[in-house]
Amino acid sequence: MESHMCLTWLLLCVLLRPSAAQNPAPEGVLNCCEGDVLFLLDSSGSVSSYEHTRMLNFLSELLLPFSLGEDQVRVGLLQVGTQPRLEFGFDTHSTQSGLQGALRNTKPLRGDTNTVEALRMAKERVLRPGTADGARAGLPRVLVWLTDGVKPGDVIGPMAELQEEGVAVLVVSTGHGNYLVLRQVVSPPVENHLYFVDIDDMSIITEDLRDAIIEIIRAERINVRDISTNSATLQWRPVLSGLTGFYEVRFGPLPTGGAGGAGGGGTGTSPSTGGSQYQRLIQSADSSTARLTGLKPDTTYTATLTPESNEQSFNTLSVTFTTKPEVMSPAVVTVSESGETSIRVSWGPLQPETVTSYYVEYSALPGGKLHTATVDRTQNSTVLRDLQPDTTYLVTVAAQHASGKEKAMSVKVCTQEVTPALADLQLTTVGSDSVQVDWKVNVGSLRGYWLTWEGEQRSVHGQRSSLYLPPNSLSTRLTNLPPSARVCVSPIYRTARGEGLCCTAQFHSDALSYGHQS
Repeated sequence: MESHMCLTWLLLCVLLRPSAAQNPAPEGVLNCCEGDVLFLLDSSGSVSSYEHTRMLNFLSELLLPFSLGEDQVRVGLLQVGTQPRLEFGFDTHSTQSGLQGALRNTKPLRGDTNTVEALRMAKERVLRPGTADGARAGLPRVLVWLTDGVKPGDVIGPMAELQEEGVAVLVVSTGHGNYLVLRQVVSPPVENHLYFVDIDDMSIITEDLRDAIIEIIRAERINVRDISTNSATLQWRPVLSGLTGFYEVRFGPLPTGGAGGAGGGGTGTSPSTGGSQYQRLIQSADSSTARLTGLKPDTTYTATLTPESNEQSFNTLSVTFTTKPEVMSPAVVTVSESGETSIRVSWGPLQPETVTSYYVEYSALPGGKLHTATVDRTQNSTVLRDLQPDTTYLVTVAAQHASGKEKAMSVKVCTQEVTPALADLQLTTVGSDSVQVDWKVNVGSLRGYWLTWEGEQRSVHGQRSSLYLPPNSLSTRLTNLPPSARVCVSPIYRTARGEGLCCTAQFHSDALSYGHQS
């Protein structure tokens, strides 16, 4: 009677126990991890339908707590049969409802246990970063092999190749054979990554296997972004989400010699920051960033993050970063819109909150008269006028800062050369195919003349010709010209070619004088 009551009580407990699908996700797991986990599921003929269903139920319970997505955990399922099949890849399911539905609808393949081919698919397609629907680069990759242990095949070599590429291998066997083979293929430590369990007792290893996977893909790291001269932002994965607790942030400069003194009100000395002066911040459990302020320019800091919770223990994380050097305006001076008598000078960065005024000094080189201009602190450019053409100037931009400091930067700039057009061009025909060309110019700083002529039909090959003449030339004679030849003369200066004049030669029996007067 007593034994009958005990059996009834045990049966009642089993019936009242909630199913895996009804259990809430274990707290603290949801945001813990980032990685790609591929399950290699034996669904060959040696695995019965009942065993296949039990394995899928086990996977459902195992994966239920994880947050899925691009910056979380991604899951793939590759079934082993005569022709292995990828049921779904890493990019397929980003929600638990989709993943759980896919597991419920997975059918066995039957046939032979072609594990070697399945491992080839895993290596070349699924677990290789950069392939379509493949693993993500730079993140942990895990292969979990669920097998009945019957005729696993020659898997030692392929498994070793996966491990050489950085893939962690875990094995769950529902049989008790081939221990030596399975022991060789798992990643160390063997005691945490190899499980032998009866098909009806798989739930007893759920938590241990999940912890082993979490240990591999745990995303315990912190990053520093938005670094400036006096501040930075600390960012981390919210591992305390759903838990009670807080984050303790400590940051301070790396020591350069002596130890910092003790302090209160959020400051002090800490071994984790090298014994130097540090600041302390407390952030809530649902936070994932902290703004670090009051930093010194061009200084190397170390920051530590300690998640504190009575429900779960976490590692203290640390990161080192260097603030940017102090940048005082002007840090750069540029010149644009350079003309014959004016130029535009610009500078940066614009710092109206720290600069009281800007001063611009400029003089012609060498030894020209010094000119000055004052520019409002809200402006970062000005135009310098009444300059000499074709002249090199030294321009200096100085900023007077509210702190009393002064910063100056100089640049050399050249104004454009004056390039007057040709003053006059005259053509006089000589005979039936020659012309006398005469021209005038109003300036004496020429480097020469460029003379061109071409026939009326420009498409005819060889009709266009050109000739350079020295600066003392004011005339020339062209012979053997084609009919209706167009003649152009352009003055050449040191930096550019001036605007020229053109005339068309019309040949008649009597010589005619014609041209263009500017």
